[in-house]
Amino acid sequence: MDLNGPGPQRGHVLLIAGDVAVRRRAVQLAPSANLAALAMVPASVLLGSEVPTDTVCLDGTRDPNTVLARLRSAAAAPGPLLVYLSGRLTADRRGRRLYFALAGTTASAVRYTAVPWEWLGGELRRRPAGLTTVLLDLAADRDAWPLLQESGSLPVSPGAQVYGVVCPPGFAAGGDGTVSGYTRQWIDQLRRSPVRPSDVQLHALAAGAAGLPPGALVLPTARELGMRTGPGPLQQQQQHDHHHQQQESLRPADGGPQEHPTRPVPRPDPAPDAVPGGDPAVASDGDPRPYIHALASSGRHGEAALLARAWEEYVRGVYGGSSAQAMEWAEIRADLARMAGDFVLAAQLWMGACRVRLAGPGGGGPEALAAAAGAVYCWTRLGEREAVVEVGMELVAVLRALPGLDPRYLQLARARLSAWEESGLPRPART
Repeated sequence: MDLNGPGPQRGHVLLIAGDVAVRRRAVQLAPSANLAALAMVPASVLLGSEVPTDTVCLDGTRDPNTVLARLRSAAAAPGPLLVYLSGRLTADRRGRRLYFALAGTTASAVRYTAVPWEWLGGELRRRPAGLTTVLLDLAADRDAWPLLQESGSLPVSPGAQVYGVVCPPGFAAGGDGTVSGYTRQWIDQLRRSPVRPSDVQLHALAAGAAGLPPGALVLPTARELGMRTGPGPLQQQQQHDHHHQQQESLRPADGGPQEHPTRPVPRPDPAPDAVPGGDPAVASDGDPRPYIHALASSGRHGEAALLARAWEEYVRGVYGGSSAQAMEWAEIRADLARMAGDFVLAAQLWMGACRVRLAGPGGGGPEALAAAAGAVYCWTRLGEREAVVEVGMELVAVLRALPGLDPRYLQLARARLSAWEESGLPRPART
């Protein structure tokens, strides 16, 4: 079917439950329970679209070719498509290829009883960008996990938006044999929100509250999320339709506390249900900042950064990239990076915020100066010559552009940068 040709829009939802993940006779991931719970959500809510939609559920299938046929049919849908897969990832030990295990998959016959992972991307590759979402709730076995650790990701198709989690072997997926934490949180967020959040918001909230085990692979990774330039055509249309409702029901509260890099400002104490593992949607009257701060304070820095990045992306789409709301979230992300000990990223985020504030009304006002001070502080915490020099050169350029800057900042930056450039030592003397 020609996806770009004329004809009525029609969506498709394909839900696939693969093999269970079992560890020492305990069910770690129950794909059938996940499938049954997700199938109860209206297709229009799952897709975020009111177009007529076909829904297909595959549970207990043993034939890989049956799954392939359903994937091929789903990929031919002219409208929006959601493909959900839950189950066990395994691998062919000889060929080192990933497979989606089915009900009858055995270790000795993986190539004949499981679905090669590349089949999914192969069937979706011709679909136009922005119309395809792949949702994954998976657990990797001992054969698959090393391959995932090597790649650091789980590729599907360049044109698809992929969200999900892959739990490592030996850990429960948060469901104790019932609906897993990630899928349950995704469903709960869809039911609770008066206006459907974007998929990236749903994913960030679900991953943050799912109680994932240490080392779980969260997709998209922080790097992949940072490479995204914005929502696809379907999400842009949703934002246009619900613009005013989103402003009232989803946006973070304005005018929240700012945190100076060397003198933290007290934040609101997290509500009892705003601690890690709690419910971010109701924390502090819908303000996600206390929940994000609680995640970071408890050491869950990756989850905190993912949530903050999702909220920044949202407010940038609603208010604009140079808005006060977007700048606030950029600076929150900078401080989260500082809390995580990633001073290179923190300095870069502070410098980016400073540049945007410089280009806006007021130019070198106190907000821009505070961002510059944050960048200087994080830069002075760096201890590797290459990072000090690379970040320092950029920092000096930013400081030179700041009117009204205390000259000591620029003097400090120039002197420290010069000393590091000339030393050639792996670590400098303390400044």
